[in-house]
Amino acid sequence: MATLAVVNQKGGVGKTTVALGIAEAACAGGLSVLVVDLDPQSNASAGLGVWNGSPNVDDALADPTPGAVLAAVTDARWPPDGPCPQLAPGSYALASREPQMAADLVGAQDRLRIALAGVNHDLVLIDCPPSLGLLCINGLFAADRALVVTEPAAWAADGVDLMRSTIKRVSQRQGTPTIAGIVANRVGRTRDNAYWAQQLAERFGADMLPPIPQRAAIAEASGQSLPLRALGRRAGAPEAAQAFDELWADLERRLG
Repeated sequence: MATLAVVNQKGGVGKTTVALGIAEAACAGGLSVLVVDLDPQSNASAGLGVWNGSPNVDDALADPTPGAVLAAVTDARWPPDGPCPQLAPGSYALASREPQMAADLVGAQDRLRIALAGVNHDLVLIDCPPSLGLLCINGLFAADRALVVTEPAAWAADGVDLMRSTIKRVSQRQGTPTIAGIVANRVGRTRDNAYWAQQLAERFGADMLPPIPQRAAIAEASGQSLPLRALGRRAGAPEAAQAFDELWADLERRLG
């Protein structure tokens, strides 16, 4: 099993969209995939067609016994004739769970790692919240590798550096996670996008993974709680699905 935390402390970069695109690509390749929605906004859950799932990740973190996440695992509500991951749903209650965990002097950082014991999917994707709080730290403590999602924009590289520093600090404590790579999301055709994408490539070199282009079909699939493949020949959908397939192929090689 490979466990991958999808992270960025900055919101609005499309982190959840990338996590779901990878989940679709990995499932299409024949892997069993579990998406763990660790974000109080629960966008990954909504993108998989699940709202107000119960039990959920918050329940698992409230009682961090080995395997607590297993009780929350449910099937995504994607079309059954296509790739369909499983989900440990998020909850708005996670917003209040974080300060409660801060009072736990012993086990505040590894509750999720304990709760994931016994999960045997080929790939576990942890969609972390856009912050550097205890929820995100739990995601990093539970992961083997971390994927940093960013976008081609001013100051994006500084945010990536900050995230890499946090990942390194966690890794120094327990040996994991290591960085699986950095992916630039929403790469458009404008001169400004091209400039900042080039800046990211020059700064991070071999850590950069295949980019995800800006496509209306991606937003449409998310808005309809569907995988890209369910959009058929809708303009941009096949190209977007191929971009995620290429991203996953590179990631899979790096995950070994």
